[in-house]
This record gives sequence, structure tokens and C-alpha cells, in this order.
Amino acid sequence: MQKGSVNKVVLVGHLGGDPETRFTPSGAAVANFNLATNESWRDSNGDIQDKTEWHRCVMFGKSAEMAGDLLKKGQLIFTEGKLQTRNWEDKDGVKRYTTEVVCEMFTMLGRKMDNENSQSSNNFSNTSQTNDSKSDDEDLPF
Repeated sequence: MQKGSVNKVVLVGHLGGDPETRFTPSGAAVANFNLATNESWRDSNGDIQDKTEWHRCVMFGKSAEMAGDLLKKGQLIFTEGKLQTRNWEDKDGVKRYTTEVVCEMFTMLGRKMDNENSQSSNNFSNTSQTNDSKSDDEDLPF
């Protein structure tokens, strides 16, 4: 670890889709998903402005397996991790870059009752970890 530097990301947002889970040749799980965070403010005219920021996330190992089993589109989660930039050459030889959040853990948020209601109406998973804070469904970006 470099002294005097920190690479830490904390996000609370809604899943843009079900995680895509795959396994490496050695059997390690890798889960990819997009997470939306929302910001609202009043502009100089008093009108409410909204902005949604999309975050590309990746998770490895047991956490990735759990994410694939438990997380569903629209679900509110808390996740912690670090930023990482990767590069590669595409099929045309063009160098490409992507920055993603390498998530180390996640916690499903929302009240248990909300998750059960969502499961019956939207096929969301029931959670084993809950939080008493209420999620605002009106903030969903989709």
C-alpha cells in the first residue's frame, strides 16, 4: 500500500440489471453489474433537476457468487470497493480503456417488507440482510 494515498469507493444505488456471473477457467466467479446513483437539485429557476450517474462494477470470488444469486434489477444496494482502470486492444487494434469499481462487499438495503413485496410483484430476491431505512422507488432511473 502506498503511504498517504487511498483508493476507496462507497456507493448506494439501484442495480440497472441482474448481475452477469461467469466463471474463469480456474473456477473463480466474476460478477459484472451496473449501479445507478441519483442526484437532485433545484436550479436557479426553482425547477428540480435530476442526474443519474452509472457505475460499472465487478466483483470476484464468493461475493460474486452471492451477488449472482441474490441481486436483481432495481434493487437498492450499498457496496464498497476501489477504482480500477483496465486497457485492452479491440479486434481492430484500437486501444480501449474502462474504469470500474472493484467491489469487495455489498449489502442489500430496504426494509424486509419492501423486499418481500418487490419479490412478489417484480421477482426480486428476498434478502438475508436488511436495513430499516426506506428506499425511494421514485428515484429509480428506469
